[in-house]
Formats: sequence, C-alpha cells, structure tokens
Amino acid sequence: MPRKLFILLSLILTAYCTTASLAEPGVTDSAILIGSSLALTGPGGELGTQTYRGMMACINALNEAGGVHGRKIAVISYDDEYNPIKCVENTKKLIESDGIFALSCYVGTPTAGKAMPLWKNAKIPLVGFYTGVVPILRNPFQRYNIHIRASYFQETSAMMNVLVNTLNKKKIAVFYQYDSFGEAIKKDTETSLASYGLTPVAYGTFDKNAPDVSTALKLIKAAAPDAVVLVGAYGTHMVLAEFVHEAKKAGMSQALFYTLNVIGSEEFAKSLGKDSSRCIVSQVTPPYDDAQLPLANEYRKALQKYFPKDTPGFVGFEGFINTKILTEGLKKAGKEVTREGLIDAISALGNFDFGGIQVGYGPQDHEGMDKVYLTGIKDGKYYEIKDWSVYK
Repeated sequence: MPRKLFILLSLILTAYCTTASLAEPGVTDSAILIGSSLALTGPGGELGTQTYRGMMACINALNEAGGVHGRKIAVISYDDEYNPIKCVENTKKLIESDGIFALSCYVGTPTAGKAMPLWKNAKIPLVGFYTGVVPILRNPFQRYNIHIRASYFQETSAMMNVLVNTLNKKKIAVFYQYDSFGEAIKKDTETSLASYGLTPVAYGTFDKNAPDVSTALKLIKAAAPDAVVLVGAYGTHMVLAEFVHEAKKAGMSQALFYTLNVIGSEEFAKSLGKDSSRCIVSQVTPPYDDAQLPLANEYRKALQKYFPKDTPGFVGFEGFINTKILTEGLKKAGKEVTREGLIDAISALGNFDFGGIQVGYGPQDHEGMDKVYLTGIKDGKYYEIKDWSVYK
C-alpha cells in the first residue's frame, strides 16, 4: 500500500511554507512543524491510527485555542506499516526533505530502534514512543529520546510486587511469544522475581505465526502456578485469550492471569469474553473514562469534537498525553524555541501534576510517567484495581 500522508487539516501548510523561516529548522513566525512515522496500516495499524487520532485531537484543540506563543502546530505523519525499513525512509524524509522541528508518537520497538540513529545524529528530539523496551531506546540514556510511558520492566515489576507482597502468590509461570520480544519480557519477569528470591515455576511458549497453546498449557498446569504471566505483542491477543479459556477448562480457575497493555487491551477484553475474571492488565495511563481525572475528561472531549466516530481508548489517550507533554515543553521553551531548548524545557519540568497524572523529568531522566495502573475487567470494560482482596 502506498505511503499515506496525513496533514493537520485545520492548518494551511502553504502559510507555513511561505512564511519567512527562522534560524531553527521547522519553525516559522506562524507555525512549528512536527513529524511522525507510525503504523497506520498493516499489523500495527490500529495502534498507529489510535495514537495518531489522540495526537491530533490534542493539537487541533491547541491550535483552535491559539497555538503556542502565537504559532500553530503543523503535523506531517507517514505510514510505515510497522516496517522498520519504511520507518527509516519516512524519518529520513521528515528530517531531510520536510525539515521538521521535532518528532513525536513513534509506534513500535523495531521501527523506532532502526530509525533512532537518524534523529540522534541530527540532534532532533523525539517525544513519545509507543514502546516500553529498555535496551537501546532507554538504556543507555539518550538525550534526544523523551519517553512518557513506563517501561515494560516497570509494568512487570509492579505486578510481581502485588503478586508476592500483597497476594502472597509466589508460584508464577510464564507463557510467552517465542521471539526477541517475548524473551525480553520473560527476562524482565525473571529479574523482578529474582529480587524476591524467586524464579518462574514453569515456562510455555507459542509461535505467533503458528500459535498453539496445548503443549505450553500442559507444562504450566503441571507446575500448579498461582499466577501466569502472559506475554505477547500486539496482534496476539486471541492466542493469550485462548490460553486463558483452555486453562480455566483444565481446572486452573483460581489462577491469576496477567499481561501488559501492549497486547491491545480492548481487543484482549473482547477475546476473553466471560472468562475475563481473574485477568489483570497493566496500563501505562489511568483509565481514560475516569470522570475524576481532568486530563481524561479533556481527552474524551477533544476526541468527541474532532473524531466523533472514534471510540476513546488507552492507546488514543496515550497519544494525547504524549502530545500534551510535547506542547507543554514548547510553551516552557519560550517564543525563541530551539530543539535543544525544547529538551531542556522538558527536562526542567521536574515532578509535576499533569491534569491529575504524575509526571517526572530531569537532565538525566527522560522517563516521564513511572506509575503503572493495574486494571481488571468487568462487563468488557477496564477499571483500576483498588481492592485486591477478591484476587486472593
């Protein structure tokens, strides 16, 4: 499928192009140009589309309110189809041909990891990644990478802490996708459990290209685990749900089943159906439908206004938050904004309340939101778990 170009409709880019350019690339008297490469079609198409709409809902609202220091935010987004090579091509075009000021809302570990040398060498900040991987993108520290979501290690650690310390469940198995992604989350789980002097009691794997849960289920059931960590990338939610279905049929009705939001929370809940009880999903944002959370209310209001046919979700909310932090950095950087100034402005935010969400940055800390929200599912909808007694 040909590459798709999405340009902010409310902004006439001819005005951007004809305005006398300032010293910093991507900045004119009237606009600041932001670029993004993300999957809008292909395997991760739904992730990219929801991220894009969350981003644009935020930017449309900001531009309608006057923009940042009198400038509107213009966006050029290219579809990389979750293909690392296309992401590299898109990023190169955004930097060299389009002359963007900064990048935002990249989706996926293989895509962002492959393209990172381009923006790093050009000294261009990228604010907001839809990935929680630690190596390369987070460790070692990268000045030009501004993260918002918690890492996968933080997600698994939060759940292991509850399992061991709150619920006293220490027999934990791992069912994981047999590839580099699955191995990484398995390792995160092992590292977290090791801090309690524990190791997984059993392992089971699946091939995402030819999924079968029967062999893995036999191995895991034999160990009689208290809980099973389910590890799969986006698009494997049906495999993880099938494991839960079959495990409960096999007599594991009292076990807990935990997975990360990268699986696709809404899709996972639908696939589970009536078997969603005792299933826990870690989220990197609070529930988007929390009426007590100002930022969640702002997101839903903007999405309804600019994308009335779209349904609010965790992924879109994350894209919205990414963009709010980007634009907050632009505001703090001042009228004479530069790329280095944007990074310094975000780094100087420190710990602050961002519409009810705690965010933290520093000169050597570009992690953003450290908190992980552990959610349960009821009637197909997610809620943050506050009372763990029902899971004992």
